[in-house]
Amino acid sequence: MTFQRARNNEQRNQRRRQILDATAVMLTEMPVANVSLNELSRRVGLAKSNVLRYFESREAILLQLLDVELQGWLGELEHSLEPVEGSARERGDQLARILAESLAERPVLCDLTSAQAAVLERNVSAKVAVEHKSATLRAFQGLAGLFLRYLPELGTQDAFRLVGLTTLAISAAWPHGRPSEALLAAYAADPALAPMRADFTDLVRQSVEVAISGLLVRAENLPLGAEPLDEVPVQR
Repeated sequence: MTFQRARNNEQRNQRRRQILDATAVMLTEMPVANVSLNELSRRVGLAKSNVLRYFESREAILLQLLDVELQGWLGELEHSLEPVEGSARERGDQLARILAESLAERPVLCDLTSAQAAVLERNVSAKVAVEHKSATLRAFQGLAGLFLRYLPELGTQDAFRLVGLTTLAISAAWPHGRPSEALLAAYAADPALAPMRADFTDLVRQSVEVAISGLLVRAENLPLGAEPLDEVPVQR
């Protein structure tokens, strides 16, 4: 393929979409850690330097795909999450189950989320970081609103905290639910190790169930990351 430089915004946007589409296909074939600019460049028919005309780094591409995946998950939940009857405990457990099962069907979202803080956000400019975090904030606000459909008892702030806790559960559970060949061999060789083998869906479901129960019991309705009211230092 002969490289032709994009001459206007429409052509540049089209080139960016081609790069994103090719990366999305790669993520269905390999984990985030194996996605390289060299292979991506080969697939889109551009030199690596030309790919970097449209995205400043591999991580910037993957962060934009994470934003797309998160919006896709939000759209799916908007159609599937409807108010239900039952106690807060029952509704919380059902919400946790729906979230865990829907996430298990989105491996690209889970893989990108697990790499987000430790890898993807480490090689981007402030400009890309602002764009990414702004998109994440909008998605989190949308998810918090959906959670309130199921559990209005949470309150707006605690619903947002639940989104953050769910994200942490995804980040931790995904790599544990993808054991290495050595670990698989160890589990097969010693049945006594079976309790140590983690299932992603179960881990997320149980983590979210516990998070919901804790938020409902504490009923603090605080912003994400804020200190509990009885632990906030007194200003003198």
